[in-house]
Amino acid sequence: MSNYELDKGVLIVVSAPSGAGKTSICRKFIEMFPNVRFSVSYTTRSPRPGEVPGRDYNFVTTETFRQMIARGEFIEWVENYGDLYGTSKTQIASFLEKGHDVLLDIESRGAKEVKKLFSGAVFIFVLPPSLSELGRRLAKRGETEKTISRRLEASLDEIREAMWYDYIVVNDDLKDAVERFRAIYIAERSKRGRFEEKIRSFLKQ
Repeated sequence: MSNYELDKGVLIVVSAPSGAGKTSICRKFIEMFPNVRFSVSYTTRSPRPGEVPGRDYNFVTTETFRQMIARGEFIEWVENYGDLYGTSKTQIASFLEKGHDVLLDIESRGAKEVKKLFSGAVFIFVLPPSLSELGRRLAKRGETEKTISRRLEASLDEIREAMWYDYIVVNDDLKDAVERFRAIYIAERSKRGRFEEKIRSFLKQ
């Protein structure tokens, strides 16, 4: 698969440890910029309370997911806590080709694969204010103590990966975090490299 040049749409990749609040940030961001397309990942896990199929995830069976892997339909896929997650190659490429900006919410292992394929993609990592706050949020979500302990341990590995991301957003206050996310998007959308063709058109006159 060749490397995609992002000369049309902007691909924004966001990752975070479980419970950091990236889903809430993404939803608020999409509300602000309805023209940005959200890439809906595929997963074999069951929907959580409040999740809507086709909006939050495409929920499929393990058999269906394995068939999609065999057909090469994913840019990346990972197994996490016994469940499978994957990003549709066709969906992302189609959105970008049509000039749509795309928001992709995936974990860091998958983000590394995306980085290999998409030149100029923007990578944002969402951090919780602290591990203790992260544990509190997971408990509020209804996770068991055993699951919380396991997720907190995994969170440290994920946070180590934040070192190679382009931007960090600390989600201490949701409104402030969304505003920082918005500012990153606007700045990236305004980079000179995305306007070189327009600049040349002025110089030709």
